[in-house]
Amino acid sequence: MRKGYYGKFGGVFVPETLMPSIYELEEAFFRWWRSRDFRKEFEGYLKDYVGRPTPLYHASNLSVRCGLTLYLKREDLCHTGAHKIINALGQALLAKKMGKRRVIAETGAGQHGVAVATAAALLGLECCIYMGADDVERQKMNVIRMDMLGAEVRGVETGTRTLKDAINEALRDWVTNVRTTHYILGTVFGPYPYPQMVKEFVSVIGREAARQIWKKEKRLPDVVVACVGGGSNAMGIFYPFLKRKEVTLVGVEAGGKGISTGHHAARFQGGKVGIFQGTKSYVLQDSNGQILDTYSIAPGLDYASVGPEHSFLMESQRVTYTSATDEETLEAFFLTSREEGIIPALESSHALAYVIKNCTRWKDKLVLVNLSGRGDKDVETVSRTISP
Repeated sequence: MRKGYYGKFGGVFVPETLMPSIYELEEAFFRWWRSRDFRKEFEGYLKDYVGRPTPLYHASNLSVRCGLTLYLKREDLCHTGAHKIINALGQALLAKKMGKRRVIAETGAGQHGVAVATAAALLGLECCIYMGADDVERQKMNVIRMDMLGAEVRGVETGTRTLKDAINEALRDWVTNVRTTHYILGTVFGPYPYPQMVKEFVSVIGREAARQIWKKEKRLPDVVVACVGGGSNAMGIFYPFLKRKEVTLVGVEAGGKGISTGHHAARFQGGKVGIFQGTKSYVLQDSNGQILDTYSIAPGLDYASVGPEHSFLMESQRVTYTSATDEETLEAFFLTSREEGIIPALESSHALAYVIKNCTRWKDKLVLVNLSGRGDKDVETVSRTISP
């Protein structure tokens, strides 16, 4: 496999002015990731600051209701409320090693933005977060949290006013301020080495889950399910199981109001291969290569492309990718809240919706879902959308 590629996907497609920073980042990551002291510092923060290992919880009520054995990997219990803090801390530590004094990031649901703002506050870095104007409205609580943490939040009014446009503005900032600034990209996307680097950081999720479920059940799960936006939480939990062919892996995209309506963000069901924001992957685009508008009730999944390794895993048929509609997602959101006393993020609710929908198919199976974040941030959105 060529460096930076997963089959035909991946690569580096950025302006020439960014190439020195890409080379600098690649050299720094692989040098420091091999450093015992760096790993010890990173793992120390994960344990004492983030709260790892996160629990693996047997969702007994949903298990009975669905006729299977369901475990939830509780990433919602991480400090800041989602798995995003893992990658944010890793890259913020790396930025300090590289001598950068400022970090920038994009965010959709706001969880990555909060995580980066948190890591920047902890490590004494200046922080600027780009967020689509529509997402600023949908995720007001997270915007307030970022402000409290000392970050500057810049709402992006151009384009679709969502995650795609936030990434565009963050890239422009990085081009302008490469000497002092590190861009903490929030998922397994973008130019190499980002997909590899983020995967290495978040793979702690799957490594923990594999050990935990073996201890509880004396075997590996039959099925592992995760929601897929850019794909970091899914890659994090899939990674240790990729070579175990007996484990079925399922990624659930955002079906929005329905694939047939065109109001969705399901790249594998409606997209085609293209180059977008620094990498080659599946992209929602028209016949002229123009990026299509996307829609999902979950802002973290409302994105026109997907991490290149996910595209490789789809085409190699190692992972099955499907989608859940907003309606199915909301049903799973409420059912999990009422049956288990756990309010899941709307992003994570897509994975839960798939399991609930496929109860009969997975009857008596051992199923593991990555509960990638908590739903506090989504309460206002859900209350506006439907009355319970």
